[in-house]
Amino acid sequence: MTKELWLNLPVKDVNKSKEFFTKLGFLFDSKYGNTEVSAGLIAGQKRIVVMLFAEHMFKNFAGIDIADTTKSAEILISFDAESKEEVDELAKKVEAVGGNLYHKPAESQGWMYGCAFADLDGHRWNVLYMDMSKMPK
Repeated sequence: MTKELWLNLPVKDVNKSKEFFTKLGFLFDSKYGNTEVSAGLIAGQKRIVVMLFAEHMFKNFAGIDIADTTKSAEILISFDAESKEEVDELAKKVEAVGGNLYHKPAESQGWMYGCAFADLDGHRWNVLYMDMSKMPK
């Protein structure tokens, strides 16, 4: 059935978004697109593809208006970190490159530590370090 999974996000400027995510440490794979209107961001060891599409292309594919990320969230993309220090480091990078760190790094539920940010287009991202040994049974 499903061989791969891609998430698709509309962005105002593909090149600025690529620069933003590159500075956060994400990689791009040109086999998924590397043009003025598309880029394939690679997330995690399983290599989930997050396609960044210029808004006009995304709107054409989706067949509907794009969500206004200043008023609502259409998705929350979450990914894990290796340590609390990695969460802290990423939070600093987000602020340094123009992202909106809307939840500063903090403990949650006694077994998670994370932060949340909005990228240049307002899409919401959540990074978590999870200590599975402390997860409630």
